[in-house]
Amino acid sequence: MTLIARSRARAVETLSLDSPHNRNALSAALVGELADALTDAGEDTGVRAVVLTHSGNTFSAGADLKDPPPPEALVALLRQIVALPKPVVARVTGHVRAGGLGLLAACDIAAASTEATFAFTEVRIGVAPAVISLPVLPRADPRALARHYLTGERFTASEAVATGLLTTCDSDVDQALAPILDGLRRSAPEALAETKRLLTTRVLEAFDRDAADLTALSARLFSSPQAREGMTAFLERRDPAWVV
Repeated sequence: MTLIARSRARAVETLSLDSPHNRNALSAALVGELADALTDAGEDTGVRAVVLTHSGNTFSAGADLKDPPPPEALVALLRQIVALPKPVVARVTGHVRAGGLGLLAACDIAAASTEATFAFTEVRIGVAPAVISLPVLPRADPRALARHYLTGERFTASEAVATGLLTTCDSDVDQALAPILDGLRRSAPEALAETKRLLTTRVLEAFDRDAADLTALSARLFSSPQAREGMTAFLERRDPAWVV
C-alpha cells in the first residue's frame, strides 16, 4: 500500500501523506516512503518546490504508537526536509499533533486552514517533544512554546502563526498558497537553493549539535514505565494513572 501520494503541476511536486486510517501517523513505513519521495524530488531538475500535504482530516497525529519509527529515522527525515535543496511548503487543512508539528516546523513555509488545530501532546502520554525540537525550537517563540510544550493544550491556526510554527493561515489555504507558489515558480532554481541554505543554517546547526542527545532522550522516555502507561491509556481511551 502506498502511503505517500505524488503529483506534479508546473514544477511543484506535491507529496501527500496518505494513511487516513491512522490519521497519517508517522509509522516506520510512512517515514521511509516519505524520505524516498523527498530524495526523488530533491534530485529531479524538473521540480522547483515541494508541497507537503495530506489526505483525511489530520495532517499527522504524530508517532504511530503501534509501529513507531526509530528516533534516528525521524531525525534523518526532519533534517532531510530542512536540508533539501528545494523549498518545502506545508499545506495543512486538518489537525496536527506531536510529531506532525516536527514535519511542519521542518518545512520552509507552512500554511494552514483556519479550521486546523495543533497540539504538542507528548507530555500527556508520558514522553517529551525531544526529536521534533530540532526544527521547532529554532523557529518558534520561546514563551508561547513553553505553554504549548508543557500543557499539551490544543491551539488554533492563528496562535500557530503567532508562535512561528505557521507562515500564514486562511479560510482557503489554497488561496493563501497561490502567491507563494507563484513566487517560487518565478525564482531561479540555484538562487532558491542558496537562499534556502542561508535561511536554514541555524536549524541545521541545532541538528548537528543536539541530534544525538535528543535521540537518546527520546529512546529513553519511550521505553519508560511512564510512557507505557501513557500509551496504554491513550489506546484504551482513558486517563493515565498520573492525572489528578
